[in-house]
Amino acid sequence: MDVSSFNVTVVLQYRDSFSKAVTKNVVVVVLGISINYINACLIHTFCKHQIFNTNPRYILFIHLVVNDMIQLTLTVILFVISYTVYQINVSACCVFMLLALITTENTPLNLACMAVECYIAICIPLRHVQICTIRKTWMLIGLIWNISMLSVLPDLFITLATEPLDFFHSRIFCLRHTAFPDPLIIQKREITYSVLLVIVWITIFYTYFRILLAAQIASKEAKKARNTILLHGFQLLLGMGTYVGPQVLNVLRTWFPKSYVDHLFAFYIIVQVLPRSISPILYGVRDKTFRKYLKSNLCC
Repeated sequence: MDVSSFNVTVVLQYRDSFSKAVTKNVVVVVLGISINYINACLIHTFCKHQIFNTNPRYILFIHLVVNDMIQLTLTVILFVISYTVYQINVSACCVFMLLALITTENTPLNLACMAVECYIAICIPLRHVQICTIRKTWMLIGLIWNISMLSVLPDLFITLATEPLDFFHSRIFCLRHTAFPDPLIIQKREITYSVLLVIVWITIFYTYFRILLAAQIASKEAKKARNTILLHGFQLLLGMGTYVGPQVLNVLRTWFPKSYVDHLFAFYIIVQVLPRSISPILYGVRDKTFRKYLKSNLCC
């Protein structure tokens, strides 16, 4: 029995009681609706006021918010399906997984781009207008999606090439390793994740320390940008659970098989839900301009 099938077997053997399952689903759905409602308010504020549409920083931010909404909605749907329908058609699972994986990989790339924009604004302010134009910002967002798709779509192509047609008409418990079971995909994923995280972390650290030096001799804006990048780093740290999660969960499954389902739930909340709640705090609360317009919209 391989690791994937063993994971599913453990989940089947130690499934939650009805009351615990209802409680977990209610918690997840309420958190998902609450975070998406706040994010929807942010998007409405962005679209309503021209001041945000002409600022690359806010465009990158709202792209992150939209990306988080898509990702959170998909993961909540998959969570509820795992407790209600349990098994779904492989083709439908592949669509859910591809969208969830692309939006998940978009997040660290978007955070890295936002850190670079902060660095340019603080350390190269005279060239900020020339470098960070609206057109280049939208091109950068397109590049983020292309990089994520190039990373994720090979999973589908490898599965199409290696699995029989009947596999796509069968029903499975919808997880990444059940939708895309080929071992080559796991090796490819580890290499891709490693390269992606190294690039993003180098970018975060470089921009943070350059802004840190600028903050010692420059304005209050530099210190605020430094704190913003710190929060980006914390958000990225939470999101990294997506990449190291399988190894951690395998250890927990081996040591505590009876509470494995509870560990999966805790992992889902920490890695998938909580990072989605940080973006509204970063700009919806900390940014004075965005906060002013957001409060006026909420009051209305």
